[in-house]
Amino acid sequence: MPGNKPKLSDEEIEKRVENFRKTVRYRKIAGMVLAVVGVVILLLGLQTYFTTGEKETRAWTIHIGDTAPKAAGVIHGDFERGFIKAETVSYADLTACGSIAAAREKGVYRMEGKEYVVQEGDVMLFKFNV
Repeated sequence: MPGNKPKLSDEEIEKRVENFRKTVRYRKIAGMVLAVVGVVILLLGLQTYFTTGEKETRAWTIHIGDTAPKAAGVIHGDFERGFIKAETVSYADLTACGSIAAAREKGVYRMEGKEYVVQEGDVMLFKFNV
């Protein structure tokens, strides 16, 4: 009977999942899924920027071509309305420097105004007043 299949233990399920992840087939499927997701994101005209603090780092999705105030508005409308400036560093520069403090010292951490067009992977801290 179809309903009488033996149930797998959590350990057995974890073992089977881990074994599948080690296979070439899994890697091919994962690679294809990532490629499809990347193409869909581009076709939709979207990109990602980040905010970070002591407690968490978050990724935010915006449209390609959005300005800093528009990107700030994705977090909260007050951020867009009271936008003053955005402290910005690219993800590549931040990882190369190792910290925001080091990025400041190397001169790659910069202040951007209302006309700044956010780039893929920017790490931003918004200054605003409402």
